[in-house]
Amino acid sequence: MTGKRTFAEPYKIKMVEPLKITTREYREEKIKEAGFNTFLLKSEDVYLDLLTDSGTSAMSDNQWAGIMLGDEAYSGGRNFYNLEKAIQEIYGFKYVVPAHQGRGAEHILSLSLIKEGQFVPGNMYFTTTKEHIERAGGNFVDVIIDEAHIPEARHPFKGNVDIEKLQAFIDKAGAENIAYISYASAVNMAGGQPFSMENAREVRKLTSGYGIKIIYDATRAVENCYFIKKRERGYSDKSIREILLEMMSYADGCTVSAKKDCLVNIGGFIATNDELLYQRAIELVVVFEGLHTYGGLAGRDLEAIARGIYEMVDDNYVESRIRQVYYLGERLLKEGVPIVEPIGGHAVFIDALRFLPQMPREQFPAQSIAAALYVDSGVRSMERGAVSAGRDKKTGENIFPKLELVRLTIPRRVYTNLHMDVTAESVIELYKNREKIKGLKMVYEPRRLRFFLARFEPV
Repeated sequence: MTGKRTFAEPYKIKMVEPLKITTREYREEKIKEAGFNTFLLKSEDVYLDLLTDSGTSAMSDNQWAGIMLGDEAYSGGRNFYNLEKAIQEIYGFKYVVPAHQGRGAEHILSLSLIKEGQFVPGNMYFTTTKEHIERAGGNFVDVIIDEAHIPEARHPFKGNVDIEKLQAFIDKAGAENIAYISYASAVNMAGGQPFSMENAREVRKLTSGYGIKIIYDATRAVENCYFIKKRERGYSDKSIREILLEMMSYADGCTVSAKKDCLVNIGGFIATNDELLYQRAIELVVVFEGLHTYGGLAGRDLEAIARGIYEMVDDNYVESRIRQVYYLGERLLKEGVPIVEPIGGHAVFIDALRFLPQMPREQFPAQSIAAALYVDSGVRSMERGAVSAGRDKKTGENIFPKLELVRLTIPRRVYTNLHMDVTAESVIELYKNREKIKGLKMVYEPRRLRFFLARFEPV
């Protein structure tokens, strides 16, 4: 990933936002007030915010200029048509349904395609995707390759669908009982791991024989395209834009949280070439989101997304974005910190089970590390493990997934590598003194998506 010459960011800083420097004593008090849940910390009490890359990107001067050109008409505003054109050109889909963010798009899609009792096979679950599938009466089934569940496995495309698993499940359940394939790019819960273009073609070939739809979660498709360019034969000379267009050609549609790849603070959409799906979606979007030409967004937001879509496929930008993630990951690997490998596209994921092998799963090691990291340095990360996985709906027991991770998520165009150094030094210090990290017990548990609002106390 690193060449002999320095590769600097392909942009310069035009505006700055001050960061609050705090003491360890101050942070100990704040994490206690937040119930040891980093989601419940106030932003003003965070030094470096690596909680998420969702909606935290720095927009360009061109996007901010577009904000001033918002057409706030209730129906048929020109910014929608600018967005539609951008999606048609860059993603290759004809029909566009905007939504307020990714989970709004997931909600509409699930209601549009799922019948009670149907199954949705996918390459590892994502929290909100699985929630919307289940709320629509569906059942998620994991068909990702086994390597995705092994943090130290170095398979270049750990986001691949296991074709044999998918075929076996179709044979078992029957094609008519499968609503669609949920096919995520740069799989978040696996550590930002991509699928290959070869795998995309194989999944398309298999499902075409049964008439089963493929719907991408294309939220981080650009990062997936970068790994195809770097790791898959035949793509090194192709642009990110060309690779993305080919990738999308193997799907019937996609949902996108524009708050990631598209470099904006709010927004999402469904895109498809399926006219029937489009008609169902716009009928529902007017119920839950807003008219089909604004989908819960202001015209200015639609314009920012449209401009961000063109910026996100700039090869130099994508190179610098991924290199910064690798910079942090390689610093941690050098000091022996256990992380998910290969390093992903949007975050570095600490393997909490190897970081704290002595801590019982019932004490939520990933949540414990995230809380300790904030206390040590003011860096806010997040848990991706048992807290995120929730409980088994039949037994009521905690689900303990094979992956118990702490996500250090890098916002786009926001921090410098010196900020990555601060983060790395804090993680390394924690690892050297890991026996001092205390486990946590959950004292408040929401019924759904508990990781957002749950509260904890030290064991």
